[in-house]
Amino acid sequence: MAQAEITPPIEIETVPRPTASIVWLHGLGADGHDFEFIVPLLRLDDLALRFVFPHAPLRPVTINAGMVMRAWYDMRSTPDGIEQNAADIAESCALLTELAEAEHARGIPFERIVLAGFSQGGAIALHTGLRYPRAFAGLLALSAPVPEIETLVRQLQPANCRRPIFMAHGLLDNVVPYGYAEAGCRLPAAGGSLPAAPGARRGRRLAQLSDGPPGDSGRGRGYQRLAATGADLIAP
Repeated sequence: MAQAEITPPIEIETVPRPTASIVWLHGLGADGHDFEFIVPLLRLDDLALRFVFPHAPLRPVTINAGMVMRAWYDMRSTPDGIEQNAADIAESCALLTELAEAEHARGIPFERIVLAGFSQGGAIALHTGLRYPRAFAGLLALSAPVPEIETLVRQLQPANCRRPIFMAHGLLDNVVPYGYAEAGCRLPAAGGSLPAAPGARRGRRLAQLSDGPPGDSGRGRGYQRLAATGADLIAP
Protein backbone atom coordinates (compact mmCIF):
# COMPACT_ATOMS: atom_id res chain seq x y z
CA MET A 1 0.00 0.00 0.00
CA ALA A 2 1.26 3.49 -0.84
CA GLN A 3 2.02 5.93 1.94
CA ALA A 4 -0.82 8.40 2.35
CA GLU A 5 1.26 11.59 2.38
CA ILE A 6 1.60 13.13 -1.08
CA THR A 7 4.54 15.46 -1.72
CA PRO A 8 3.50 18.57 -3.68
CA PRO A 9 4.66 18.50 -7.30
CA ILE A 10 7.48 20.59 -8.72
CA GLU A 11 6.32 23.40 -11.00
CA ILE A 12 8.33 25.30 -13.61
CA GLU A 13 6.74 28.13 -15.59
CA THR A 14 8.15 29.67 -18.74
CA VAL A 15 6.20 32.90 -18.06
CA PRO A 16 4.34 34.29 -15.02
CA ARG A 17 0.86 33.48 -16.37
CA PRO A 18 0.87 30.19 -18.31
CA THR A 19 -1.88 29.35 -20.78
CA ALA A 20 -1.04 25.65 -21.16
CA SER A 21 0.25 22.87 -18.89
CA ILE A 22 2.35 19.74 -19.26
CA VAL A 23 2.00 17.23 -16.43
CA TRP A 24 5.03 14.91 -16.67
CA LEU A 25 5.33 11.72 -14.58
CA HIS A 26 8.67 10.08 -13.72
CA GLY A 27 9.53 6.40 -13.77
CA LEU A 28 9.97 3.73 -11.09
CA GLY A 29 12.26 4.71 -8.22
CA ALA A 30 12.76 8.29 -9.38
CA ASP A 31 10.91 11.44 -8.31
CA GLY A 32 9.55 14.68 -9.70
CA HIS A 33 13.06 16.11 -10.11
CA ASP A 34 13.94 13.47 -12.69
CA PHE A 35 12.78 15.41 -15.75
CA GLU A 36 13.37 18.98 -14.63
CA PHE A 37 16.38 19.00 -16.95
CA ILE A 38 14.13 18.58 -19.98
CA VAL A 39 12.49 22.03 -19.72
CA PRO A 40 15.35 24.15 -21.14
CA LEU A 41 16.22 21.46 -23.68
CA LEU A 42 12.76 21.66 -25.24
CA ARG A 43 13.38 25.34 -26.05
CA LEU A 44 9.78 26.34 -25.52
CA ASP A 45 10.49 29.66 -23.84
CA ASP A 46 8.33 31.44 -26.41
CA LEU A 47 5.27 29.52 -25.16
CA ALA A 48 3.34 30.27 -21.97
CA LEU A 49 3.73 26.89 -20.27
CA ARG A 50 3.57 25.40 -16.81
CA PHE A 51 5.42 22.11 -16.32
CA VAL A 52 4.13 20.02 -13.43
CA PHE A 53 6.38 17.21 -12.20
CA PRO A 54 4.57 15.16 -9.53
CA HIS A 55 6.18 12.67 -7.15
CA ALA A 56 4.79 9.13 -7.11
CA PRO A 57 3.68 7.78 -3.72
CA LEU A 58 6.15 5.73 -1.69
CA ARG A 59 5.25 2.04 -1.76
CA PRO A 60 6.93 -1.38 -1.46
CA VAL A 61 7.80 -2.76 -4.89
CA THR A 62 7.66 -6.54 -4.94
CA ILE A 63 9.88 -7.02 -7.98
CA ASN A 64 12.58 -4.98 -6.19
CA ALA A 65 12.61 -7.24 -3.09
CA GLY A 66 9.86 -5.21 -1.44
CA MET A 67 11.99 -2.07 -1.16
CA VAL A 68 10.01 1.09 -0.52
CA MET A 69 10.45 3.61 -3.31
CA ARG A 70 8.47 6.04 -5.36
CA ALA A 71 6.34 4.01 -7.73
CA TRP A 72 3.08 4.62 -9.55
CA TYR A 73 2.21 0.95 -9.06
CA ASP A 74 3.61 -2.29 -7.68
CA MET A 75 5.00 -5.01 -9.94
CA ARG A 76 5.82 -8.64 -9.28
CA SER A 77 7.27 -11.49 -11.28
CA THR A 78 5.00 -14.43 -12.06
CA PRO A 79 5.42 -17.57 -14.20
CA ASP A 80 3.45 -15.73 -16.89
CA GLY A 81 5.61 -12.60 -16.78
CA ILE A 82 5.46 -9.29 -14.93
CA GLU A 83 2.19 -8.56 -13.14
CA GLN A 84 1.40 -4.87 -12.73
CA ASN A 85 -0.95 -4.02 -9.88
CA ALA A 86 -4.32 -2.92 -11.26
CA ALA A 87 -5.50 -1.29 -8.03
CA ASP A 88 -2.32 0.80 -7.83
CA ILE A 89 -2.72 1.83 -11.47
CA ALA A 90 -6.27 2.99 -10.77
CA GLU A 91 -5.06 4.91 -7.69
CA SER A 92 -2.33 6.67 -9.66
CA CYS A 93 -4.72 7.48 -12.49
CA ALA A 94 -6.93 9.16 -9.90
CA LEU A 95 -3.93 11.19 -8.70
CA LEU A 96 -3.10 12.31 -12.25
CA THR A 97 -6.75 13.15 -12.87
CA GLU A 98 -6.68 15.36 -9.78
CA LEU A 99 -3.60 17.15 -11.07
CA ALA A 100 -5.15 17.74 -14.50
CA GLU A 101 -8.36 19.00 -12.95
CA ALA A 102 -6.34 21.27 -10.66
CA GLU A 103 -4.70 22.80 -13.73
CA HIS A 104 -8.14 23.29 -15.25
CA ALA A 105 -9.31 24.97 -12.04
CA ARG A 106 -6.36 27.35 -12.37
CA GLY A 107 -7.70 28.47 -15.74
CA ILE A 108 -6.02 26.06 -18.18
CA PRO A 109 -8.50 24.48 -20.63
CA PHE A 110 -8.32 20.68 -20.82
CA GLU A 111 -7.49 20.94 -24.52
CA ARG A 112 -4.32 22.82 -23.51
CA ILE A 113 -3.11 20.20 -21.03
CA VAL A 114 -0.63 17.49 -22.07
CA LEU A 115 -0.21 14.32 -19.98
CA ALA A 116 3.30 12.90 -20.31
CA GLY A 117 5.42 10.27 -18.63
CA PHE A 118 8.42 7.97 -18.70
CA SER A 119 8.16 4.21 -18.06
CA GLN A 120 5.56 3.69 -15.30
CA GLY A 121 4.70 7.38 -15.61
CA GLY A 122 3.98 6.93 -19.31
CA ALA A 123 1.68 4.01 -18.55
CA ILE A 124 -0.29 6.17 -16.12
CA ALA A 125 -0.45 9.04 -18.63
CA LEU A 126 -1.92 6.69 -21.24
CA HIS A 127 -4.39 5.06 -18.87
CA THR A 128 -5.57 8.39 -17.49
CA GLY A 129 -5.75 10.29 -20.76
CA LEU A 130 -7.43 7.63 -22.86
CA ARG A 131 -10.09 7.00 -20.21
CA TYR A 132 -10.88 10.67 -19.43
CA PRO A 133 -14.16 12.07 -20.86
CA ARG A 134 -12.69 15.49 -21.75
CA ALA A 135 -10.20 15.94 -24.58
CA PHE A 136 -6.61 16.77 -23.64
CA ALA A 137 -4.10 18.50 -25.92
CA GLY A 138 -2.26 15.22 -26.28
CA LEU A 139 -0.43 12.37 -24.54
CA LEU A 140 3.24 11.41 -24.44
CA ALA A 141 4.71 8.10 -23.21
CA LEU A 142 8.42 7.24 -23.36
CA SER A 143 9.76 3.72 -22.73
CA ALA A 144 6.37 2.85 -21.28
CA PRO A 145 4.51 -0.45 -20.98
CA VAL A 146 0.76 -0.58 -21.61
CA PRO A 147 -0.51 -2.63 -18.63
CA GLU A 148 -4.10 -3.73 -18.07
CA ILE A 149 -4.84 -3.45 -21.78
CA GLU A 150 -8.26 -5.09 -21.52
CA THR A 151 -9.37 -2.52 -18.93
CA LEU A 152 -8.06 0.29 -21.09
CA VAL A 153 -10.01 -0.95 -24.12
CA ARG A 154 -13.24 -1.34 -22.13
CA GLN A 155 -13.02 2.14 -20.64
CA LEU A 156 -11.68 4.08 -23.62
CA GLN A 157 -13.34 7.49 -24.01
CA PRO A 158 -13.92 8.79 -27.57
CA ALA A 159 -12.89 12.32 -26.52
CA ASN A 160 -9.22 11.35 -26.52
CA CYS A 161 -9.18 8.57 -29.11
CA ARG A 162 -8.29 10.99 -31.91
CA ARG A 163 -6.07 13.31 -29.91
CA PRO A 164 -2.32 13.46 -30.69
CA ILE A 165 -0.30 10.84 -28.85
CA PHE A 166 3.44 10.24 -29.01
CA MET A 167 4.81 6.90 -27.82
CA ALA A 168 8.43 5.89 -28.26
CA HIS A 169 10.57 2.98 -27.14
CA GLY A 170 14.16 1.81 -27.39
CA LEU A 171 14.71 -1.37 -29.38
CA LEU A 172 17.38 -2.56 -26.93
CA ASP A 173 15.48 -1.59 -23.78
CA ASN A 174 16.45 -4.21 -21.18
CA VAL A 175 13.93 -3.02 -18.55
CA VAL A 176 10.66 -2.93 -20.50
CA PRO A 177 11.36 -5.03 -23.61
CA TYR A 178 10.57 -3.56 -27.00
CA GLY A 179 8.20 -6.43 -27.80
CA TYR A 180 6.12 -5.76 -24.70
CA ALA A 181 5.58 -2.15 -25.70
CA GLU A 182 4.91 -3.16 -29.30
CA ALA A 183 2.17 -5.53 -28.13
CA GLY A 184 0.42 -2.55 -26.54
CA CYS A 185 0.13 -0.97 -29.98
CA ARG A 186 -1.25 -4.10 -31.58
CA LEU A 187 -4.51 -4.47 -29.76
CA PRO A 188 -7.55 -5.97 -31.47
CA ALA A 189 -8.47 -3.72 -34.41
CA ALA A 190 -5.64 -1.33 -33.56
CA GLY A 191 -3.84 0.64 -36.22
CA GLY A 192 -0.60 1.25 -34.30
CA SER A 193 2.89 0.21 -35.30
CA LEU A 194 6.32 0.36 -33.73
CA PRO A 195 9.31 0.91 -36.05
CA ALA A 196 12.45 -1.02 -35.17
CA ALA A 197 15.53 0.98 -34.22
CA PRO A 198 18.86 -0.88 -33.94
CA GLY A 199 20.96 0.49 -31.09
CA ALA A 200 18.08 2.09 -29.20
CA ARG A 201 18.40 1.61 -25.45
CA ARG A 202 16.60 2.76 -22.34
CA GLY A 203 17.10 5.96 -20.32
CA ARG A 204 16.05 9.54 -19.83
CA ARG A 205 18.22 10.59 -22.75
CA LEU A 206 16.42 12.16 -25.70
CA ALA A 207 19.08 11.94 -28.38
CA GLN A 208 17.41 14.49 -30.62
CA LEU A 209 17.45 17.04 -27.80
CA SER A 210 20.62 16.51 -25.78
CA ASP A 211 23.08 14.01 -24.42
CA GLY A 212 21.21 14.33 -21.13
CA PRO A 213 22.60 14.76 -17.64
CA PRO A 214 25.77 13.04 -16.37
CA GLY A 215 25.13 9.45 -15.35
CA ASP A 216 22.20 8.98 -17.71
CA SER A 217 21.70 5.31 -18.54
CA GLY A 218 20.86 5.84 -22.20
CA ARG A 219 17.73 3.73 -21.82
CA GLY A 220 15.87 5.88 -24.36
CA ARG A 221 18.70 6.40 -26.83
CA GLY A 222 17.32 6.32 -30.34
CA TYR A 223 13.67 6.61 -29.35
CA GLN A 224 11.32 5.54 -32.11
CA ARG A 225 7.64 6.42 -32.50
CA LEU A 226 4.90 3.94 -31.68
CA ALA A 227 1.75 5.96 -32.30
CA ALA A 228 0.72 9.36 -33.66
CA THR A 229 -2.80 9.60 -32.25
CA GLY A 230 -4.91 7.86 -29.64
CA ALA A 231 -6.63 6.10 -32.52
CA ASP A 232 -3.28 4.61 -33.56
CA LEU A 233 -3.03 3.00 -30.12
CA ILE A 234 -6.57 1.68 -29.70
CA ALA A 235 -9.17 2.57 -32.28
CA PRO A 236 -12.50 0.89 -33.03
